[in-house]
Amino acid sequence: MGVASLAQVSESPSVIVDGLCRSYGSVKAVDDLSFRVWPGEVFALLGPNGAGKSTTVEILEGHRSRDAGEVRVLGHDPARASSAFRDRIGIVLQEVGIERELTVCEILRHYGACYSRRRPVDEVLELVGLTGLGNQRTHRLSGGQKRRVDLALSLIGDPDLLFLDEPTTGFDPSARRQAWEMVDRLRSLGATVVLTSHYMDEVQALADRVLVIAGGRTVAEGTPDELRGAMDAETVVRTRFPIGADGTVDELLGSLSGRATVRDGWLEVRTKEATADLHRLTGWAAGRGMELEGLEVARPTLEDVYLDLVGGDATTVRGGPIDA
Repeated sequence: MGVASLAQVSESPSVIVDGLCRSYGSVKAVDDLSFRVWPGEVFALLGPNGAGKSTTVEILEGHRSRDAGEVRVLGHDPARASSAFRDRIGIVLQEVGIERELTVCEILRHYGACYSRRRPVDEVLELVGLTGLGNQRTHRLSGGQKRRVDLALSLIGDPDLLFLDEPTTGFDPSARRQAWEMVDRLRSLGATVVLTSHYMDEVQALADRVLVIAGGRTVAEGTPDELRGAMDAETVVRTRFPIGADGTVDELLGSLSGRATVRDGWLEVRTKEATADLHRLTGWAAGRGMELEGLEVARPTLEDVYLDLVGGDATTVRGGPIDA
């Protein structure tokens, strides 16, 4: 049983959302959304641009009002919460402006003075991978290092609940891995994390549970493995594919038993008859003296599941267009 599961046995949810609604004019950004976030878990909120993720998170943070529904965060209604509520949360926005001429340590001490409890500055620097850069002025930092300062600011108040909005944007692969390790350490210390991310590998690595929304409504909810479970019977065959190579592409797609999609120069086949469909595909290519570059056969990933749930920009789809 994981950290979140143990917490659910004995504790109340850190976040309660029931029937949340928020409109902008005639547009329903959030439409009857309900979910729970349990203490000690990493909860990922996923969806395409315009799905209602940012509006939902801003309501939870107390930065935006709601039209209807019940919301409780750490026992508070964030729309009417006092400084005692803000003292217990940390926030990493997609973009944060930090003072150019102050050093990293000066900024952390300045922001830390706003909280009743504070992590030691050196400890925070170590958590976010900025050890040795505390005396560096922020305008001399790289983009990735500035993003780590954003993370450090969210941690200086030793929050019980951390909101991470696209936290590794601008990070190189090594820095992203280090950020993941930081989130794991925070989870081991008992912190609860609400995460938004466009990186499916990040969600797969970090999230205990995932909520997928589109059009402001729930599309799917569960652990990453539970979301993948519905597609476990399928195999995914991928290869680079020369669109318009000859006039027999439609004939090939029609011969495949699985669902075939051509997107951005790649053919993807999701099939329950992998051996037969792979034989048809390789036979078609061999008969034309073609190499299938990048050919791979794999189980569906979380990204495959996500695209299946919310749709994608397909140029050719056997069986009809993907819903956007």
